[in-house]
Amino acid sequence: MLQTNLEHVMTREQLQQVIESNEKVAVCCGRMGPMCIPVYEVFEVFGEKYPDIKFMDMEFDNPESIAIRGLPECSTFRGLPFTVYYRNGKVVKATTSIQSAKQIKDIMDEVFA
Repeated sequence: MLQTNLEHVMTREQLQQVIESNEKVAVCCGRMGPMCIPVYEVFEVFGEKYPDIKFMDMEFDNPESIAIRGLPECSTFRGLPFTVYYRNGKVVKATTSIQSAKQIKDIMDEVFA
């Protein structure tokens, strides 16, 4: 399990339930590595600032993370983490690798505004 203060997605079914029951969802799928930890930290801060968005994490090495890793939007990704943004049950953006708070905020403004 990831060592973050985010709610953890453990199964494909749980992920599906979350994206069906929340209008705006952001999931960071990664490991406890140097490219992922900064994104988790931003998600933790943003989770407090933006209560209308559900920020979660999912362990990349969990077989259930195929729900993220197997998305067409992630098919060309080579770096971690995979970060996927859902709105009204659909993928609206997917990114890979480390991102700053500003980059994540810009994406949120684009897809969740």
